[in-house]
Amino acid sequence: MFDVFNVISLLGGLALFLFGMSVLGSSLEKVAGGRVEKTLQKLTSNAFKGVLLGAVVTAAIQSSSATTVIVVGLVNAGILKLRSAVGVILGANIGTTVTAQIIRLGDLEQSGSMSLFLQILKPTTLAPLASIVGILIFMGAKRSKFKDIGTILIGFGILFNGMFAMEAAVSGLRDVPQFQQLFAMFTNPLLGVLVGAVVTGIIQSSSASIGILQALSSTGAITYSSALPIILGQNIGTCVTPILSSIGANRNAKRAAMVHLYFNLIGTVIFLIGIYSLQYLILPDGFAFWNTAIDKGGIANFHTFFNVVVTAICLPFSGLLAKLAEKTVRDKGAGDAAGPGAEEKVLDERLLQSPAVALNQCHNLVLRMAQYSRQNFQDAASLYDKFDRRKVEQIMEFENSLDRMEDRLGNYLVKLADIDITEEESKDVTYLLHLISEFERIGDYSINIVEQAQILYDSGTSLSDAAMAELHTLFRAVGEIIDMAIVAYHENDMHTAVRIEPLEETIDTVEDTLKYKHIERLKAGDCTIDTGVVFLDLLTNLERISDQCSNIAVYMIGRNQDQGTVNRHEYLQRLHTGDTEEYSQELAKYMAKYYNTVVAK
Repeated sequence: MFDVFNVISLLGGLALFLFGMSVLGSSLEKVAGGRVEKTLQKLTSNAFKGVLLGAVVTAAIQSSSATTVIVVGLVNAGILKLRSAVGVILGANIGTTVTAQIIRLGDLEQSGSMSLFLQILKPTTLAPLASIVGILIFMGAKRSKFKDIGTILIGFGILFNGMFAMEAAVSGLRDVPQFQQLFAMFTNPLLGVLVGAVVTGIIQSSSASIGILQALSSTGAITYSSALPIILGQNIGTCVTPILSSIGANRNAKRAAMVHLYFNLIGTVIFLIGIYSLQYLILPDGFAFWNTAIDKGGIANFHTFFNVVVTAICLPFSGLLAKLAEKTVRDKGAGDAAGPGAEEKVLDERLLQSPAVALNQCHNLVLRMAQYSRQNFQDAASLYDKFDRRKVEQIMEFENSLDRMEDRLGNYLVKLADIDITEEESKDVTYLLHLISEFERIGDYSINIVEQAQILYDSGTSLSDAAMAELHTLFRAVGEIIDMAIVAYHENDMHTAVRIEPLEETIDTVEDTLKYKHIERLKAGDCTIDTGVVFLDLLTNLERISDQCSNIAVYMIGRNQDQGTVNRHEYLQRLHTGDTEEYSQELAKYMAKYYNTVVAK
């Protein structure tokens, strides 16, 4: 008897199964800390390495669709080339079979009670044990990493409880003739492939649809002849998610999604021809198992066998797969050529599925911001030697990019903070939000320096030789502190970070001295009021740039001391009043290098 209550139980079990799989996958990814995913960005053209990485990443996050979506995002960002992505996509199809192999543990129910070990491995024992241990760890642990381990075990338990509920709900179907007749229809290979593809496309997970099929196999009504076409179709249906994710992406990202589709289409055609040729044309009596009932292990094994064999067949022709995708998604002229703002593509929202990868991309773009701000400062300073309108236009283009990157990064980091990330990742988000503001302000102050140069050029005036000599000294000092801030951030170099403040104090002292000297020149009539105002504004902007670099160092120190943030004024007060030996030595070095130079002029 199968009624509406069984349908409700079936859907409830499916909900638990999907939730358990989601919890298990996301928690495994957190424990991995993104280390596995980050290696995707370091791929070479070695397709074998790509297959291995794709399989490992997918086994960790329990979803080939998620891995392929991440790959589409990395290709869209220009981090992975299409040829390198092919190997990862092939490997992802192998990694996704791990879930079905875990679920097949349910077949241990049929293996009897040979030993205590097998009794413990039976899912009816293992799932509750995993849940109990998991909740104890989750409730008792203080560190987030241990809580994630507890969540993995809880997710494992929920997944199997969902499977148990589905099996219990469909158990009555074994005696329903219509159910047996329904699956007899799927012995038509085209119909079986279609049903498998549609169901998987709807729930967007081949692992989940395979799990449903494994649950239904407990009725004993599903034969190999009806199950095999469905499994082939399920591999096609899993391509829906990457294809949807590639909408709005560049052509190479679309091609990556097409590679995933072609892999499964080609594999399905090869297996359909091979299996049915053997069954009806080559083997005299066909496969002995053809009309026998398939169990969870049989489904899992065929799913694994299909993906391993098709990967082995397609791997030598990975270049041809890429060419086929390129023929399908053709170039239309310049298309994806880099242009103004092209660097912002690295913040692909598809990568939010893997926070560690997304965060790493944010770090890359912050570094790009830092480099742009340094370039703008250097170009702005050069205008005082020779004013160049084309260089001004270039500076403005970089400034526009800086503004766009700050806005894009800020919004992206806020979205990243809103999803389920680790405590360390949350601290990194806060840290980067501070840094993008600091580097953008350096760019703003560089624009102010450009505007002062424009005033001198338009008025046909110039600074005095003495003022220019002093200005060049200060330009060098500020250029050095920007370089130090960038090196400290890029290399996470604390030694460089702590050396920034002595130089910043030196720049403050130089600025005060130059203001005093310039006022004396004004009094003596050695320069005009107009040029004097320009010079004083320049000093203010240069001093503020050094302040931003000091802020960057303070944020770095706070992040590395595991405090997240440090009160800048308290930190600087302790530093200046304490006057450590290292601080004093660095201050003396910079004073000799810059302050003594301007005093001597």
